Amino acid sequence: MRRLATLREEVETWRSLDRRVADALELSELLSTDEDEDEALAAELATEAAELQKTLQQMEFRLRMSGEHDRDDALLSIHAGAGGTESQDWVAMLLRMYLRWAEDKGYKTEILDSLEGEEAGLKSVTVLIEGPYAYGYLRSERGVHRLVRLSPFDAAHRRHTSFALVEVMPNLDDDIEVHINPEDIRMDVYKSSGAGGQHVQKNATAVRLVHIPTGIVVTCQNERSQMQNREMAMRILRGRLYELERQKREEEAARLKGEHVEAGWGNQIRSYVLHPYKMVKDHRTNYEVGNAEAVLDGHIDEFIEAYLRHVAV
Repeated sequence: MRRLATLREEVETWRSLDRRVADALELSELLSTDEDEDEALAAELATEAAELQKTLQQMEFRLRMSGEHDRDDALLSIHAGAGGTESQDWVAMLLRMYLRWAEDKGYKTEILDSLEGEEAGLKSVTVLIEGPYAYGYLRSERGVHRLVRLSPFDAAHRRHTSFALVEVMPNLDDDIEVHINPEDIRMDVYKSSGAGGQHVQKNATAVRLVHIPTGIVVTCQNERSQMQNREMAMRILRGRLYELERQKREEEAARLKGEHVEAGWGNQIRSYVLHPYKMVKDHRTNYEVGNAEAVLDGHIDEFIEAYLRHVAV
């Protein structure tokens, strides 16, 4: 039913565009030889034509996201790399960037799990981003993100380089076939962390799942009950197992082509430089902008589109 609703919405979008084009053509036929009457009509037609062109370009671009799960919601995780407090603060900055991007898209977001840094920022965080094509867009963000800036945590105010790893997985529905043997899962429960006082949990509702064959560990503590936390943790685990299998297939395909794919922290996909100059550059596409503040405020669509066009070539 969800797939049917998505297809109906897509078909109606194209039909609506078709109707708007037909209406614009009919309006153009009303143009007469009277320049005074035509001026306002021509301006209206020009505005509508520009809007139609923009809509068509957006819809054509979405055709690039034809993967099996590109229409799905996304589970986005950010992990601090080497650099201590600097990297943990970088995780918080990236989280803010993606939350603002999602807000601009009209997507719904929910932080499922987070681990605070020792002094500032976050050691790791996982957020659910719900909206059409959320995974299709955000899969371009997978990889290591590098920050270069004057550290606010350094008394000498020296320049520091920080790294954070971004993982993006589709939020798989229950009907997606990712087989998990219950015997392969160890579940631990514990009390959720809180602000203290009346907010401290008296019952053990937080859940930690360990997938024994792969060593994947998933935690969830932000739901109200242990059952809800376990269900959400299982959804995250299914997404990570799917992503693991996807990576294996890609590595096998690259091996057959004679290519070697390095997996690790050595190949950052994007650098955010705030000192001594300001620039954000994607190393996969060489796309760059000088307005780093705008990017960190969530304006990352140009980077996403550049990457999706790059991989489609």
